Amino acid sequence: MDATLGLPVLTILIAVALLFDFLNGLHDAANSIATIVSTRVLRPQYAVFWAAFFNFVAFAVFGLHVANTIGTGIIDPAVVDATVIFAALVGAIVWNVITWALGIPSSSSHALIGGLVGAGMAKAGISAAVWGGLTKTLLAIVLSPLVGFLLALVLVAIVSWLSVRSTPFAVDRAFRILQFASASLYSLGHGGNDAQKTMGIIAVLLYSQGHLGDTFRIPFWVVLACQSAMALGTLMGGWRIVRTMGLRITKLTPMQGFCAETGGAATLFIATYLGVPVSTTHTITGAIVGVGAARRLSAVRWNVASSIVYAWVITIPASAAVAAATYWAVQILK
Repeated sequence: MDATLGLPVLTILIAVALLFDFLNGLHDAANSIATIVSTRVLRPQYAVFWAAFFNFVAFAVFGLHVANTIGTGIIDPAVVDATVIFAALVGAIVWNVITWALGIPSSSSHALIGGLVGAGMAKAGISAAVWGGLTKTLLAIVLSPLVGFLLALVLVAIVSWLSVRSTPFAVDRAFRILQFASASLYSLGHGGNDAQKTMGIIAVLLYSQGHLGDTFRIPFWVVLACQSAMALGTLMGGWRIVRTMGLRITKLTPMQGFCAETGGAATLFIATYLGVPVSTTHTITGAIVGVGAARRLSAVRWNVASSIVYAWVITIPASAAVAAATYWAVQILK
């Protein structure tokens, strides 16, 4: 480990980590607001403030299980040094920027995990990986959109049965109000799961430099800094991806938006409680596809959904490759 890292370099690395957190909020703003915007319950400029607020206050609701998984459960903390963290963040940021520019809702979470794995293995080989935590995370790639899909599907069936005697106007009006609650819950789950990933990165960096003593923990100032960066990024929006998530996959009504957000939020709450760093992008996409499929399979634009899946598959290897190349480049330049 690089135990003699100076304060200016450490500060720069923390700033880069917070930049990733900001870009995560920018990139994933669509996850929190796509449904409530596409159903015209809230205008985009108001929706981002709504989402940003609940992104920020999430630290008061959830523990720090996900942060601990990222900090100690993906690669061995003994492998971590300043170069590994820098390379991991570059890998994640580069992939985030590419997919944001192309309007592809890829996973910031898995870009960060890929960056960690790529940089860690570039330094120490396969032994750098903590296979227990990594396997749990890889399983979540498949399970989180599947759970979101199934929960949303079931919710649509239940809500449709309960609303069978109501007029379409009454149903629409009721779910326009209820969508405020479901969007809040989803934003809360998003802030609770995603901001913790950067907390884990900063904490393991501080731990590797001896600033946390002998026990790995997440300082409160790190919690506040990461939640603030995430919320600020959400405020900046992510309109390219909002269009894909909210409009191109399937057409949503307020009732369907409510079911998608509630199904996605329940998935995130469970994953955050279990300490699993899932993709909020995968989760809400699965839920949106679920509500579309509940209407009829042809209501889902499967070509759009399949292109999103391709992006998911290549996210970890692509960000890992960029991170590994960055690590080796820094080693050559030293």
